[in-house]
Amino acid sequence: MGYEIDDLALQTLLSAIGRAEDQVARLDELVRRSPVGDGFAERGHFFDAAASMWVAGELVHMDDLVLHDARMDVRAPTHELTIAHQILRVRRRIANGKADWATSNAGIACLTGYAELALEQPAEEERVPSDEPAGLDFPDDDDAFAKELASFDAVLDQSQQVLDRVSKGQQEQVRAPLVVGELMIRDPDWDEEDRLTQWKRVLQDTAGIPATLASAVLWDAWETLEPMQRQHWLGSQLISANLRARGKVTSHLFGFNVGLKAVPREQRRSSNRITRLLAFLDAMSASAEAGIKEIARLTQAREQMTRRLKGRRSSSNLPAAIDLALSRPVVSASTVAKAAKVTQRGALGLIAELGIRELTGRGRYRAWGVI
Repeated sequence: MGYEIDDLALQTLLSAIGRAEDQVARLDELVRRSPVGDGFAERGHFFDAAASMWVAGELVHMDDLVLHDARMDVRAPTHELTIAHQILRVRRRIANGKADWATSNAGIACLTGYAELALEQPAEEERVPSDEPAGLDFPDDDDAFAKELASFDAVLDQSQQVLDRVSKGQQEQVRAPLVVGELMIRDPDWDEEDRLTQWKRVLQDTAGIPATLASAVLWDAWETLEPMQRQHWLGSQLISANLRARGKVTSHLFGFNVGLKAVPREQRRSSNRITRLLAFLDAMSASAEAGIKEIARLTQAREQMTRRLKGRRSSSNLPAAIDLALSRPVVSASTVAKAAKVTQRGALGLIAELGIRELTGRGRYRAWGVI
């Protein structure tokens, strides 16, 4: 099974490509210039993680994800919540790294767990331990204590050589045949390495076409090849990283899944490749439009909240609460108390001063957010 890039029907895709290019460029410029750009980028990680689970058919509540990330769960985390938090952490790792790290061989190997797919390094010359301690540099004098220490160093060096050989042998056996218990969760005939290699080949082949069209082709290739059995969500994050590596979106890590939620499943899963490519390009435009509206909301909310800082002491805890409200989809009294280093009663007072909207409407568990 492979994925070939042949006729892309550019006449059909041209309008969708232009629309996606314009919207993505507008969003990138807005985030770069906006005073709430950092908060928008951080909120985007949460929204895209939850949207990624939604696209996969799983529902994760945003308040549960925020609290789980802050290690303040109000209930036992579910399997879906754990996966969503893993997506969140991967997005942060990609966003905090170099622009081209995630799409490099080393980055893909690190994110997928296939360390052997990293950029090939010159193999170290294997050292064979001998019976005699090698490379001992005894002092010129007859200090018995110094000689004893040198002997210890030699023994430790030989032990490290043995451990390195054992570790290397274990790494070579990482992809050994699956045991019976693993057959329940893994398909032994699913060659992840080969599928991932094919997708990386598509990544190289799309280097010469426009970034938005390349993203659509990469997404379709990932959906077709399905390289990872249990990390299918990683594809959209790698595509976002590729968009950042190519300089199309440099202010933040773009979130495709938010727009994919707005595209009907019949188009995303169509048997016609052109329909699937159009669906992804429309998702890019929808994600960018949602981001532009989010920037406008956050900017207005920030202006309203910063007005409340006039006349306050420089040691006021209100700025910390404002920063948290702008960087999280929802906040609770516990999260505000932790960020501002106040009591929960004091956090409730700060939230009341901010004037943000309550989202839950319950007495036992309350959460607020910028809507």
